[in-house]
Amino acid sequence: MSQRGGVPVVPSRMALTQIKARLGGARRGHAMLKKKADALLVRFRGLLRQILELKEACAVKLREALFALTAAKYAAGEDLKHVIQESVHRATLRVSTTAENVAGVQIPCFECRQRAETPSLAEGDTGGEGHGRALHTTYAGLGKGGQQVAASREAFRAALDAYVRLASLQTSFIVLDEAIKITNRRVNALENVVIPRFEETLAYIVSELDEQEREEFFRLKLVQNRKKRELEKRDAQAAAERARRAVQAFAAFDAAAFGDGCSGGSERLGLLEQAAGHDPELLPL
Repeated sequence: MSQRGGVPVVPSRMALTQIKARLGGARRGHAMLKKKADALLVRFRGLLRQILELKEACAVKLREALFALTAAKYAAGEDLKHVIQESVHRATLRVSTTAENVAGVQIPCFECRQRAETPSLAEGDTGGEGHGRALHTTYAGLGKGGQQVAASREAFRAALDAYVRLASLQTSFIVLDEAIKITNRRVNALENVVIPRFEETLAYIVSELDEQEREEFFRLKLVQNRKKRELEKRDAQAAAERARRAVQAFAAFDAAAFGDGCSGGSERLGLLEQAAGHDPELLPL
């Protein structure tokens, strides 16, 4: 098993290949997450700058809208508020939601869309009541202060668009902030925990395999030395046995009888073989 701090693994060639593959994948994932975090951070800073600018713009637009409303009330009279409230029964603006993909993170985006002021029969108006309400809204302040009413309407519409845009940016800011935190946690986990564990495990496996290779080499040397000693011992025993047989043969050999009784070479060779015990290795001696 692996040492402490690493991945539990039995040191082998297959484990070495697997750990190398996992380490390479962890490094590639770390690089990709690092790039993702950088991209999210760039977008995050851009959103922060846009939010600060848009907050100031929203304050200015709302102040202008309130001033325009005050001017419209002054020009058209206080009854303008009641006329508008009685004539409007549905919103002419709708907020639609879309999603934007930023480095794999889905960011919601809000957009303010205007509906048609003149209702259709498909929307539930069966007569001219809706058309009359639209006319009341359109021609409010026709007698006096119409220009101020129209200016107030456009000012509030611009303020509403700005606030919808601000809400979209703030929502994207929150989503990006959470995504950046999650991505940074993953990057730190890979950089400080996963990759060091794989590197430590890889170093452990390499050291164990080197140790096994040295042990195997030492074992082979021991076997070779043992075989060499056994071969030398057998050769020495064989040489000693041949010498012993030669000594015994020549000790039992009668030189005087050999010289007196044998005149021919064949007879001498026969006696020599008889004395040597028919051992051909002792004949040269």
